[in-house]
Amino acid sequence: MFILRAIWEFFATYILQKAPYMVGFLTLLGYCLMGKKWYDTLAGTLKAIIGMLILNVGSGGLTSTFRPILAGLKDRFNLTACVIDPYYGQNAVTAGVEEVFGKGFSQVMTLLLIAFIVNILLVRFNKITKCRTLFTTGHVQVQQAATAYWLILFALPALRNNDVQLMVVMAVILGAYWAVGSNLTVKPMQELSEGAGFAIAHQQMFGIRLGYFLADKLFGDRGGKRKVKKVGELEMPGFFSIFNENMVCTAILMTVFFGTIMAIIGKPFFVEHGSTTEAENFVFYCFNTSLNFAVYLAILQLGVRTFVTELTASFQGIADKLLPSSIPGVDCAVCFGFGDSNAVTFGFLAGLVGQIIAILILIFAGSPTIIICGFVPVFFDNATIGLVANEKGGLKACLIIPFISGLIQVFGAALIAGWVGLANYGGYLGMFDWDTVWPGFTWIMYHLGYIGVAIVVVVLLAIPQIEYMMDKKGYFLITEDYDAYVEYKAGKTK
Repeated sequence: MFILRAIWEFFATYILQKAPYMVGFLTLLGYCLMGKKWYDTLAGTLKAIIGMLILNVGSGGLTSTFRPILAGLKDRFNLTACVIDPYYGQNAVTAGVEEVFGKGFSQVMTLLLIAFIVNILLVRFNKITKCRTLFTTGHVQVQQAATAYWLILFALPALRNNDVQLMVVMAVILGAYWAVGSNLTVKPMQELSEGAGFAIAHQQMFGIRLGYFLADKLFGDRGGKRKVKKVGELEMPGFFSIFNENMVCTAILMTVFFGTIMAIIGKPFFVEHGSTTEAENFVFYCFNTSLNFAVYLAILQLGVRTFVTELTASFQGIADKLLPSSIPGVDCAVCFGFGDSNAVTFGFLAGLVGQIIAILILIFAGSPTIIICGFVPVFFDNATIGLVANEKGGLKACLIIPFISGLIQVFGAALIAGWVGLANYGGYLGMFDWDTVWPGFTWIMYHLGYIGVAIVVVVLLAIPQIEYMMDKKGYFLITEDYDAYVEYKAGKTK
């Protein structure tokens, strides 16, 4: 008994409460269950742990770089600045969850595992649940698990003292969201890719389906009754390609936004707080500090990619054996290889304009929370939605719908991040579903408690049932035999 207790105490202290080693343990467990050779298992486990340690370096760098700017805004203007970016959002949860809720971030990894199992079960029994897609985008799962962890702890204070109930509630909601959200993108992606056999598992799944619907209904050809001009019919200037490079675009955005903010705060504040000296050129200091955001973000992304590759692989092999009839939900960047590539740039720029206008409105309206653009939401959300919108509704849809998405991203993030307190730690996930769907979930649970939890789960699980009822024959046909599905739809329209 003494030995078992000692083992448990070691496990609880050095594994459960330390996120890198919790990720390593989950990877080790997954590879063992798959029957991997010992050296592959060892290598994968070490890569997962090292990836999380790299992530911690990037996370710590972002925090230390961002803290003086936050302090300056608070001191000079009583404002809270919040970057809408999934990595900044994850970093904000890591920095604040123990301070605010007395919880460790390592529980997020346990949540991720249980939620993934819920997703697997919903897809395994897809003839009942009508969920056809498995969420395989591991880095997105980590980001969403972190933000969901905070939102549900905020909405349901009673769960803070009951870890079992906390894990069950959060895993069921998040697992259902993964299964249902990625399932919503099946039709848009199958039509866009002409049956390539994938769905999107990212941060804007409800946004993709909404963009698809609005583009079709408001801008589509309506059976040849309306002329649709697509983005591909226009000529694009070559300099637009600069926005396709993540690191470059992030550096530009961060320099514009943070450079401006630091200039407004002024050199005396940073000298007073030891961030720079009187002798140092302030313009160079602002530029160098802004570029450090791109550096630490790149480090953080490297860490995520390193451990997620192993974590995803360790569970994906099991999932493949259990779910022979499912299709994978993948990163939204996969769809950029289909449709009109120029629509990606148009969607991004339209969304960026929407975000900038919304930020200016927040500033002039005196909002206590000021949003700062992050590359990931402004690009991946709006580029993906723009690509789908162009396919269904042409140029107008590609410009208008992502523009509206940009407005929603800023206003929605300002409301939810300020309300739940994440803005105080400098970041929020900030992508479309997390500015619309998840604030709705949080509001319902905050006001209705466990009844709200039941409502959220029932609504989620009802969505694929409703979609199935609308097209019983084509619902599974679109994933099982796309050519037959096209023939079936052509026959229906005659």
